[in-house]
Amino acid sequence: MAGRKQETQLRTAGGIQYELTRKRVKNLNIRVREDGTVAVSIPLRTSAEAADRFVAARADWVQQARERAMRRAAQEARPLPDKETALAYFTAMSDKVYPAFAGVLGGHKPTIKVRSMTSRWGVCFVAKRQITFALQLYHMPPAAQIYVVVHEYCHFLQPNHSPAFWAEVAKLLPDWKARRALLK
Repeated sequence: MAGRKQETQLRTAGGIQYELTRKRVKNLNIRVREDGTVAVSIPLRTSAEAADRFVAARADWVQQARERAMRRAAQEARPLPDKETALAYFTAMSDKVYPAFAGVLGGHKPTIKVRSMTSRWGVCFVAKRQITFALQLYHMPPAAQIYVVVHEYCHFLQPNHSPAFWAEVAKLLPDWKARRALLK
């Protein structure tokens, strides 16, 4: 078997077209690539029919993963706004949320900044009274944007993600979980 070429074929199961590859792996693996294509690798002795059943059983998950990949690709295709535009936008949004936190902030608005961030939507620096928003947040739905603004402001009340923090978020946004889901 050493030197044996990997066998690859195109198959369809559960309405999902996928590329099947037999390899030296222990488990059946499914992967949705960035372009939305589906790759399945199976152990050398596993039947193609077993792979078909595996894919068909996960068709809903594959479709959701494809939709996420398409949304990511669409987001990446849209140019980020310039910093001045994004700063003005998020400052205006912050000004709408600020009154609920004016007391804890002693009547002084936090400094709002924007920058490109790939792993976070926002960051709150409590000691500096500063909130930084990701430029990438600009292209997200307004309901999700408000969630991030409220989330970061709530860190002035609770500096962590404890149950008390989430209770503060829920006071202002009872539907915060649905809003957060828009970011995924």
